[in-house]
Amino acid sequence: MRRCALFALVLALTGCAGPLPAEFAPSSPAAGHGHQPVQAPPPSPAVGDYNLADVMYLQMAIANHEQGIELVALAEKRAVRPEVAQLAAAIGATQRTEVGQMEAWLTGWGQPTEVDTNPDAHAHHGGMPITDPESLAALAAAPDGEFEAQFVSVLTGHQHNAVEMARRELTDGVSPDVKKFADKVVQSRTGQISALLNLGSA
Repeated sequence: MRRCALFALVLALTGCAGPLPAEFAPSSPAAGHGHQPVQAPPPSPAVGDYNLADVMYLQMAIANHEQGIELVALAEKRAVRPEVAQLAAAIGATQRTEVGQMEAWLTGWGQPTEVDTNPDAHAHHGGMPITDPESLAALAAAPDGEFEAQFVSVLTGHQHNAVEMARRELTDGVSPDVKKFADKVVQSRTGQISALLNLGSA
């Protein structure tokens, strides 16, 4: 039930959300009858111009983006090639802007911006699409001679997760704005992954 509402590409993201409003209450038993109340069917997840999949995607993408920003920041003080530093800086700037946009959508819909951190809540859609903390810790501790290769590898996998999330949004979401955003994420991250693979093989 609805209610109203190599680096040029770098600059050109299913999760779990909190409950949506407007739940149906159980029906009252008919007068003079002793049978149990009949539970009304649940409402459609679509609410105005967005649905639960849109909310889930944005929450998961924010978590993914914030970790990506943390990841690329590791390259700022390390000895990496200029082109690697340039790519990392561009990714960080892009994702900070995108986080602001995604938070604005969720806030405007009255939805939380933080994703459920319980791993069990994400089992049905393949788990949280983020880089595991152990990989980030190992990258941070890597010696300068090994850091760049590890950084490129970890960041490539991280951006692949963003692409997979965005593709699910294109299938399951209904918000025109969020789906357009997700399509942009697919295109830009695919370009970044190609650039990273070229850097890794150079």
